[in-house]
Parts: sequence; C-alpha cells; structure tokens
Amino acid sequence: METIIKLNNQAAGRDKLARILQYGSRALWYYMQQKKLNHQTIEKLRALEYTFSSFRKLLRLGKCVDVMYTALSSIHYPNITVRVTTTLSRISMSLYLLADHILWIGRTGLCSVNGDRWGKVANKYWMYALFMNLLRDAYEIYRILKIRQIGLSDIISDGCDARKKLASCARDHKDIIVDTVKNACDVVIPMTALGFLNLSPGSVGVFGVISSAAALLTLVDPLLKLTPS
Repeated sequence: METIIKLNNQAAGRDKLARILQYGSRALWYYMQQKKLNHQTIEKLRALEYTFSSFRKLLRLGKCVDVMYTALSSIHYPNITVRVTTTLSRISMSLYLLADHILWIGRTGLCSVNGDRWGKVANKYWMYALFMNLLRDAYEIYRILKIRQIGLSDIISDGCDARKKLASCARDHKDIIVDTVKNACDVVIPMTALGFLNLSPGSVGVFGVISSAAALLTLVDPLLKLTPS
C-alpha cells in the first residue's frame, strides 16, 4: 500500500498506474466479449479504458517539450551507439507526444481534429522511438556478452557453464532485462495499430499491462532503470 501511495504522488507513477488500468480494461472487455458475458459490464470496461486513456493524455500535456529538451543532453554522450539511439528515440518520443497532445485537444472538442490521421502519426513516431530503444537494448546485451566472453556458440550449445554465465549476466544487469521486456511489449501496440501486426485487443491489452508493470518497477527501484534512457 505504501508503494502505491508513493507512486500516486509522482506524475510518472500516476501515469503508469492509469496505464495498467487502461490496458487491463481493454484485455478484460475483449475476453469477456469473446465469452459473450454481460454486455453492460463490457461497455463499462470500454468506457473505463477510454477514460484512463484521456486521463493519461491530460497528464502528459506539455511533456513533448521536456522530452525534446532531454535530447539535447544525450547528444553529448560519449558512446556513439548509445548517443545516436537515445537521441533519436527522444526526438521521436517528443513528436509522438506532440501528436498525442493534438489528439487530446480533439477529444476535448476545443477544435476539430482528424483523429485517424493524427492517431497514425502518433503511432508511427512511438514505433520509431521504441525501435531505437530496442536497438540500444540489443547493443547493451551484445556488449555485456562480449565482456563476459559468451559467444553465440555458447548459447546454442546450451551447456551448464553457458547457462550459469547467462544467469549471472541477468542478475548483474536487471536494468537491461527490464528495459528490453518493456520495449518489446510496448512496440507491438503501435505496430498493431498501424497494421504491421494482427493482434487482438485482448493481446494488446496484456502486452500493455506487462510493459506498464515493467515501467512501474523502475519507479519503485531506480536501480532497475537503464540510464541514459
């Protein structure tokens, strides 16, 4: 309970808690629909998903400026791979958030907004940002395996020694494991929205809950957060 209160006191914590409820609602209404359960409950869960989605858009209002500003600091990172992937990810995320702000304005009715068009724009930039994050994760994993002298042949052989080395790497670099799981689960959401993947709303909801839980872990334990990210 103390952890939940602590997270609720942070803007990022509130966003992640709302995100779990948003995608959890999506998974629930879809699987209830498949089982042909109570129609009224399904509609309430749909409405709940929409409410949490709108709430999160409000929480993120103006964040595109903050994220773009952080891109200025990452361009000076000494490692070129980390520098390029992190900077491009932050720029793409900032543009995603800008499109998301426009969608929020459309939802409020302040002005007319082409929701489908801006939804696609937002998902494209979100997908680009996640691809950059995954490239960074792959690079970090490669770098660790190289330092630990674990090659592809060792992994394929599935020997006891190789398993011990991999387990040791996972224990020592939990931040990379958590970041990879979060980005891998997140990327299927915009890819499905853009038609690159054909996943059900229920599957998207499950992936969203997993990625949100991984993000929450980094707020509860900062040592699990990959930096810079």
